[in-house]
Amino acid sequence: QVQLVESGGGLVQAGGSLRLSCAASGSIFKIYEMGWYRQAPGKQRELVAVITSGGSTKDADSVKGRFTISRDSAKDTVYLQMNSLKPEDTAVFYCNAVVSVGFKVNIYWGQGTQVTVSS
Repeated sequence: QVQLVESGGGLVQAGGSLRLSCAASGSIFKIYEMGWYRQAPGKQRELVAVITSGGSTKDADSVKGRFTISRDSAKDTVYLQMNSLKPEDTAVFYCNAVVSVGFKVNIYWGQGTQVTVSS
């Protein structure tokens, strides 16, 4: 099994910054991709940013220029640096990983971390 443990959420004023971390552990053979999704109240879960094992990234249009995803492959950890936060960024942020475990490729989710941006 693979576990994803997130940290770094909290309450911040508009214009502020937060850094989320997500560490993967367990029976990992290879991590193909790690990323962040978010779900605001009453809305569907949406992609925020992902990064592949090769370092390629993809960001949602709503966070371009404000959020930066990065990865420490040696630590199986992904980070999300969030700057210029807006009240509309308020959501539960979930870490996601596409992981090879033995001969299978599975998708794993973290438990979620709350990010609240006050106006």
